[in-house]
Amino acid sequence: MTNRPRLLATVEGYAVEGGYDVAYGPTTCFAPALSLNQIEAPGNAANLWNDFEEAVRLLPPLGFDGIRLTVEWARIEPRQGQVNNSALDRYLEMVRFAESLGLHVTVVLVDQAWPAWLGQEAWLLPWVVPHFVDHVHRVVDALGGPARNFILFANWAHLLDGFTEASGPPWRRRASDDAYRAQIQLRKMTDLILQDSSIADLLVHEWDVVDADDLKGIGALRDKSEREEIHVRSLLHGFGPTRCNAGILIRDGKDFRPR
Repeated sequence: MTNRPRLLATVEGYAVEGGYDVAYGPTTCFAPALSLNQIEAPGNAANLWNDFEEAVRLLPPLGFDGIRLTVEWARIEPRQGQVNNSALDRYLEMVRFAESLGLHVTVVLVDQAWPAWLGQEAWLLPWVVPHFVDHVHRVVDALGGPARNFILFANWAHLLDGFTEASGPPWRRRASDDAYRAQIQLRKMTDLILQDSSIADLLVHEWDVVDADDLKGIGALRDKSEREEIHVRSLLHGFGPTRCNAGILIRDGKDFRPR
């Protein structure tokens, strides 16, 4: 680790890529709530699946050291055991393009939008554990490299809040016992991965997260932070239930520009 943490712009897949929870697209855990019109769908979002390069090329002049790229499990494995190798190839293209600009890449393996086939209460179900392990190995095998890092879960709290605050699947409140059991399973899943040194050595364990609105104070934070990385949410505002309050960039028609 360097003296100052790396400054990374986050790319929140579900909120910015487009094509999730639409006809013939990958279906996520948000699908039941979307079908009841309880939450807003991301739709085409910012179409970053196709226009990733046009947006990311603007980051080096803005002082960023890299990107935190979320790879969406639902796109990679839309149905149980059905792996979309074309999606993995596209994610690898994204990683290599970012590196061609001199940007570091840290890959997030699981976020708030997991595949619908895992169920609404995925983190309580023991049969999910081996599927998670397979997913991690699959992505690391496809995208791993000596200069790349990985994060297993973008945010545990967001996953557990679905049991206590109804802020996401399974949309429950005050189910503290189940939240505790889910936390135990998430720890078990993490420990299983940590037993494999070939993956454990690539993991980022400590990072700070700041909003794009807080960039003015980022210099002071970098000077005092003892974390490995600082993640700025997000590259773009995004759409749907996982969108951010503000983006580093704004989509202006077909083009992107700094906010």
